[in-house]
Amino acid sequence: MTSVHELNLPEVDVFGLERAAVLSAFESAAEQHWIARVPLGYAVTRYDDVVAILRERRFHSAISLLPQMAGVEGTVTRRNQQSILAMEGDEHARLRRLVAPAFTPKAADRLRPFMREVLNGLIDGVAAQGRCELVTDVCEPYPIPIICELLGAPKQDWKLFSQWATDIFRIFNNDIANDLARIQAASDELDQYVRAMIDERRGRPADDLLSEMIAAEEAGDRLSTDELVMMTEAVLMAGTDTTRNQLACCVALFAERPYRWSLLAAQPELASRAVEETMRHLGAVRGTVRIASEDIGYRDVVFPAGTLVMTSLAAANFDGVRWPDPHRFDITREPSSAPQLTFGSGIHYCLGASLARAELQEALPLLAQRMPDIELDGPIDWKPPTVGIWGPARLRLRFTPTTMR
Repeated sequence: MTSVHELNLPEVDVFGLERAAVLSAFESAAEQHWIARVPLGYAVTRYDDVVAILRERRFHSAISLLPQMAGVEGTVTRRNQQSILAMEGDEHARLRRLVAPAFTPKAADRLRPFMREVLNGLIDGVAAQGRCELVTDVCEPYPIPIICELLGAPKQDWKLFSQWATDIFRIFNNDIANDLARIQAASDELDQYVRAMIDERRGRPADDLLSEMIAAEEAGDRLSTDELVMMTEAVLMAGTDTTRNQLACCVALFAERPYRWSLLAAQPELASRAVEETMRHLGAVRGTVRIASEDIGYRDVVFPAGTLVMTSLAAANFDGVRWPDPHRFDITREPSSAPQLTFGSGIHYCLGASLARAELQEALPLLAQRMPDIELDGPIDWKPPTVGIWGPARLRLRFTPTTMR
């Protein structure tokens, strides 16, 4: 086997290029080798290699390294290391087993009527105008009530949760040093709020996720208060900013292809395929980073311990081996035996994938029906390519005005 450090590899500057340029560069690099050299480490871009790296348990999540890579130490670093998003091994498996029953498709389906109620209320505010800025008017406020309903938080606290989610997610914006105070303050406030909720639910259980997690038990094992706080915060993080950005990405694709928007409005049964195709074509999570916990051999190449490997989910989602004519956007595309990878793969596969799918499946056809003849009302303002959870910063639309429900 040959060390990856000794290979003559194509280089891709993922920090200096826009998304489309990165994808093009990765496609060119893949013609030369299955590995590419990127700043700080290496990248794999082909579908099978991305899946293999994500499923290799000796490659650990590098999310806990983000603050350290930015030169930040202290509470934020400790919180990252203790999150289920960064855990590995037996402790990670234990937590997933305990909370998995609360994150099934059946559990998500119970919230579908509430999802429609929330979204209809948001559309009511813009439907008669025939214009909106979708990110502010719909995408940002949409998932927070659903997460709060899931957790059992009251309506008057929705705005609090929304701001906490926005500030905590600044950890992925590649500017931790400047954002540290806001990240820390939001984390502390959320921590205090959730602990008070836990104390209340222990005495008065309710029909919500927090009560289910408190009651979760396997062979006498239960979640501690600290673990309940961590899991609740992970649900907030995983269930808000990602959904906000993914919904905006989805609608941006349709706005540039209005004939597909009309098709979805006429055939809402295509919602499931539309969600998978939009997430494949334009995912809000474009990649994830792994670190070799020991020397790891794969395809006759050794990745020495400590080597950072980026798995490009976006590039893998365009692998022509898995999807015929991968750059064609087609919501009638037959489901592939290979799932799109925006939710990841392996032990860190998105725990809230069923909830996110349900939210998007409810939102897209409803938006298509109530905002017909959609068109861009100016250029899309995209977030910087260095942002971890990515999508439109502003998405101005015009459409045929419709009446209230």
